[in-house]
Amino acid sequence: MTFTHRFDPTSLREYDIRGIVGKTLTADDAFAIGRTFGSIVARAGGRRIVVGYDGRLSSPMLERALVSGAMASGMEVLRAGCGPTPMLYFASAELGADGAVMVTGSHNPPDHNGFKMMLANRPFSGEQIRHLGQMAASGDVVAEKTGTVRDVDVRPAYVDRLLRDYDGTGRPLNVVWDNGNGAAGDIVSLLVQRLPGRHRVLNARIDGGFPAHHPDPTVPANLQQLIAAVRADGADLGIAFDGDADRIGVVDNTGGILWGDQLLVVLARDVLRDHPGATVIADIKASQTLFDEIDRAGGRPLMWKTGHSLIKTKMAETGALLAGEMTGHVFFADKWYGFDDALYAALRLLEIVSRLDGPLSDVRLALPETLSTPELRFECADTRKFDVIAEVAARLEKSGATVSRIDGVRVATPDGWWLLRASNTQAVLVARVEGKTHAGLERLKVELCAQLEQSGVRAPDFAAMGAAP
Repeated sequence: MTFTHRFDPTSLREYDIRGIVGKTLTADDAFAIGRTFGSIVARAGGRRIVVGYDGRLSSPMLERALVSGAMASGMEVLRAGCGPTPMLYFASAELGADGAVMVTGSHNPPDHNGFKMMLANRPFSGEQIRHLGQMAASGDVVAEKTGTVRDVDVRPAYVDRLLRDYDGTGRPLNVVWDNGNGAAGDIVSLLVQRLPGRHRVLNARIDGGFPAHHPDPTVPANLQQLIAAVRADGADLGIAFDGDADRIGVVDNTGGILWGDQLLVVLARDVLRDHPGATVIADIKASQTLFDEIDRAGGRPLMWKTGHSLIKTKMAETGALLAGEMTGHVFFADKWYGFDDALYAALRLLEIVSRLDGPLSDVRLALPETLSTPELRFECADTRKFDVIAEVAARLEKSGATVSRIDGVRVATPDGWWLLRASNTQAVLVARVEGKTHAGLERLKVELCAQLEQSGVRAPDFAAMGAAP
C-alpha cells in the first residue's frame, strides 16, 4: 500500500508539530507522524519508540493513530499512557528507547494539540521536522511491516527518581501546588504524599477542558487561584504547572510572582555554589539582571534562542549545567538529564527555600529592581510574522542600531532594551521591554510600537496587557 501525506504547512514548527484539531491537525496527521518518524528511527538502526500523551480531550485519539503509524513502520512501541511530557523524556532515557513522541498541546488553547519528538534522546527539531514533512509528502518511508505494542507504567519509577536526590534536611515547608487540571495531576498527587511538610494540591484532576483556568503559568490571571490559596494558607510558596508540566510558575509567600528569569537567578546561585564557573543559559527574552546576577555568582551567562529543543541542544554543545526560559522551562543537567522538567525544578526550589534563613519574598525583593513589561503576545498571522521580524531588523540595522539577531530582534539603547520575535507555536508576535528608568521604558515602548506600525502591525496596548512597570 503506497503511503503519502501532506501536512498543513503551519503545523510544522521549529521545535515541534502543532495545530488546531480537526482543522490543521488530524488523526491522519498523527498516523503520518508515526509512519514517518518510525521510518527515520528504523533507518538510524533503531527499533523501539516510547509514546505518551497529555490530558487533552483529543490526545487519546491522536495517540492511537500515532501508535498505528509507528507499528506500520515495524516499531516496537511502548505506550507510557497519560502523564507529563518530562515523564516521557524520563521513560525514553530509562527504557533505552531509540525515539520518543509526546502528544501534547502544552499551554495552547484546548482545541490545539501537537507532537514533541526525540531521536536517540536528543531533540528532534528544525530541519529534522521539515525533512519529516518532505518524507511524508514523497512517500519516502520504510516498507510496511507489523510492529509490536505494549503498555508500560513508569509513574512509580519516575516519582522515585524525582525524589532520589531530594535533600529534605531543611525546615518543613507549607506548599500549595496548582496542577491546573493538566497532565501532571497523578504524579503531583503521588509526589506530595512522600514530601515532608504540608502540601495542598489544587485542580489535581486531569481534565482537558481546563475548568478552573487555562494552564499557562506565565499569565498572571492564571495564577490568581494559587496566589489566593498561598495567602489563605500562610504558605511558604506556591507552584503551578502548564498543561504538560514542562513549564513552572512560582509565587512566593506573599503571593508575589517570580518571573522565569527571577526563578533562574535563585536556581543558578544554588548550582554555582557547588559548580563555580559553570555555564548557565537563558533565552533572549530574559532580563539583563539575570545575566548580571549569574556573572556576579561566579557563573558564565550565555544568551540563546527561545525554544525547548534549541536550549537543550545548546546545553549539550556547551556542557551547561542549568538553563531556563522566561516561559518557565527549566533545564537541569546538574544531577538530572538535561531536559525541561517543571516537577524536578520544583523539588530543587523546595530544597533551596527550606534552607533559607528568611522567606522566599526576601530573595525576590532583594533582586535589583527592573522596570520591564511581562512577555507580551499579540496576534500576527503565521504567514506574516517572520516577515515582520525581517523588516524590523533590516530597518534597524540600516539606521545603525545595536541589534542582536540571535532570535528575532533584540535592540539595546542607553535606555535599556526591547525584543520582538515570532512565536514558534502560535500565530503571534512576542515582545518584551526593559528600561533603566520609567522615562526610558516609555521611550523604548514608543520605539517598539513605531517599528510595528511601519510593518502594518497594530501595536499592543501595554496598559491593557498588564505591562505597566
